[in-house]
Amino acid sequence: ISDEVLNNNYKSPRDIDGHGTHVASTVAGGEVQGVSYGGLGMGVARGGAPRARLSIYKVCWLGGNCPEAAVLAAIDDAIYDGVDVLSLSLGGAGQELPGTLHAVQRGISVVFAGMNDGPVPQTVSNTLPWVTTVAASTIDRSFPTLISLGNKEKLVGQSLHYNASVISGDFKGLVYAGSCDTESSLALSNVTGKIVLCYQPAAANSMPPPQALPIAINLTIMAGAKGLIFAQYTTNLLDFLPLCKGVMPCVVVDFEIAHRIASYWRSDKGNAVVKVSPAMTVVGKGVLSPRVASFSSRGPSLLFPSILKPDIAAPGVSILAAEGDSYAFNSGTSMACPHVSAVTALLKSVHPDWSPAMIKSAIVTTGTYIAILKIHQNSSVTDRFGMPIQAEAVPRKLADPFDFGGGHIDPDRAVDPGLVYDVDAREYNKFFNCTLGYVDGCESYYLNLNLPSIAVPNLKDHVMLRRTVTNVGPVEAIYHLVVEAPAGIDVSVEPSVINFTQSGSKMATFMVTFTTRQRVQGGYTFGSLTWSNGSTHSVRIPIAVRTVIQDFVADTA
Repeated sequence: ISDEVLNNNYKSPRDIDGHGTHVASTVAGGEVQGVSYGGLGMGVARGGAPRARLSIYKVCWLGGNCPEAAVLAAIDDAIYDGVDVLSLSLGGAGQELPGTLHAVQRGISVVFAGMNDGPVPQTVSNTLPWVTTVAASTIDRSFPTLISLGNKEKLVGQSLHYNASVISGDFKGLVYAGSCDTESSLALSNVTGKIVLCYQPAAANSMPPPQALPIAINLTIMAGAKGLIFAQYTTNLLDFLPLCKGVMPCVVVDFEIAHRIASYWRSDKGNAVVKVSPAMTVVGKGVLSPRVASFSSRGPSLLFPSILKPDIAAPGVSILAAEGDSYAFNSGTSMACPHVSAVTALLKSVHPDWSPAMIKSAIVTTGTYIAILKIHQNSSVTDRFGMPIQAEAVPRKLADPFDFGGGHIDPDRAVDPGLVYDVDAREYNKFFNCTLGYVDGCESYYLNLNLPSIAVPNLKDHVMLRRTVTNVGPVEAIYHLVVEAPAGIDVSVEPSVINFTQSGSKMATFMVTFTTRQRVQGGYTFGSLTWSNGSTHSVRIPIAVRTVIQDFVADTA
């Protein structure tokens, strides 16, 4: 770290940009009443495990990134200090930290953010099999903002605009300025003193929303605008809106709403006016959730395609937590990661004898809102409305394991999973050696590693693999299998019934055979394998299979 970087940071675990504080308070912040962001999101704030003790290690420096040597040194310090869970909201595309294996082999659970390069496939990071990799999802809260047009039409976007005094008066002139990505375009549109509509769908293909919105905000402020209505295909952008704080209201809308505003402007060009009202907070059943966030990085893993990643999704959009001496909304897998870290800590307190693999399995195999076992049908993953969980993408789609792994985290179910997939941490040594190219038979080893998921990236004809479950529920139990086969794939499992008895073993091994029905160079298809005791326990693992003819990658879709 250079002297210049050190001089621009606190020389202590304290952060200077608020990221670490936000993450730490999400993990273990104490209960604080009446927290909000200017009145938005008002309520009680507390961390997921408020009675946990935090040990914070500074490895990231503003202007100096997160040197790998610093991260590894911090992990060594944490091991020496006797921590139980490592929560790492950091990483980068194509980068892995195999040094975390030392922590796992000492019984320490490691939880990583999956990073924010979505919705592009093959962008998930931190994909080693012994860590829990977290995707980000939305929560049941939104901030609708009323947009009133001069023709009496009322439309709704989302914003963090809470200060009505920012705009003096009532209606302001409306101007449509295209993509708002250059000073010249705004100057030609004469936006001074007006509310600007930035809307150009074709530009979204070349400039992702997280890049386009800050540019539009800065340029419209410089041009003297009094408000911004920004159109994009995702509204997971509210974290950028504090850039407008105290200057002007900024509202995010979808393309349909923007088209209606632009149509009004064209019909009344020169006289079009608009008013932006302060945002409101809506919580609960009126908000469709969870959805996998657009920015959340997606699988398959680029480095380890036989390891299904991410593992689980958790709240990571507009999370209100401590930042500096106040509270702020932040979004990212960095915000989702501490949610899972907190649940991991709680599970360790309930089950102190469980290994990191058992805790991870409990989270992944119960990680859905509802796992419905339909008679004579396949199981399905749904949200609390009974609808399939969606992933924000281009376009929005039904979520699959490359979006959210085992689903959305459900801490209550994870406490009592029934069955778990355990791994002796020493078994990971071979995986580590495989990454270095020191041993043979790595492909078979990857497939048979006892993970709570299955990924087969190169199915040519058929393949057989094994998994072992450990009973952590009632001593006497009978589990029946429900298989949701990936499209175009036949799946057979032997045995299909597992019977645990008082005098028998707590472990049971089963074999899974995948056989392709179509000889094609195809893309991935998805399914699941669920062990159910017919009442309290439904233990589900996700499956991803890609058929191939030759040993090259033709499609990751």
